[in-house]
Amino acid sequence: MTRARYDDVAQYYEGIMRPFERWVIPGLRMAALREIPAGARTLEVGAGTGLNFVHYPAEATGVASEVSGEMLKIAGEKQRPGGVALLQNCAEDLPFQNASFDAAFATLVFCSVASPVKALAELRRVVRSGGTVVLLEHVRPSGVLGVLFDFLNLFTSKLFDDHINRQTAKTASDVGLEVVKVERSRLGIINLITCRV
Repeated sequence: MTRARYDDVAQYYEGIMRPFERWVIPGLRMAALREIPAGARTLEVGAGTGLNFVHYPAEATGVASEVSGEMLKIAGEKQRPGGVALLQNCAEDLPFQNASFDAAFATLVFCSVASPVKALAELRRVVRSGGTVVLLEHVRPSGVLGVLFDFLNLFTSKLFDDHINRQTAKTASDVGLEVVKVERSRLGIINLITCRV
């Protein structure tokens, strides 16, 4: 989704997401954060309105980044650990030096970034060697359901900039991340992907 589109839907975003959060991914945001090593300086890409902040450990340090200024304003009103700064930027062009973080994560982001390859390559660049990258994403399932998702993607990508048939674990591997674990749920539509740099 473009920055302008996210700005337009920012005030409605949490209401739109509420059924998805309750029925499709309950507990998975917390599970994603549990994959981050304790004490890691962490980058969250696509922080949105700050829905993950309640799952951050109190001692968390790092940056929560988001492309939409309007989403970031809402996130800024939420409680978060004092060591976590907010920053507006896009996932494909991160304004950090190489190996700036021990870990990075994104939840429900790579379906809508313009270039998943560039964004994942940027995560690989800014996380130190041996560091962790965690992705909670809806993806293309296998089998007949995958074919259906390919068809539906013709519409969702044009209407909402939501690509429902991306294969995020494969893309992460293609850019040089080591995929160490993929936990599939909801018929393989939701993946919790843990990678090592």
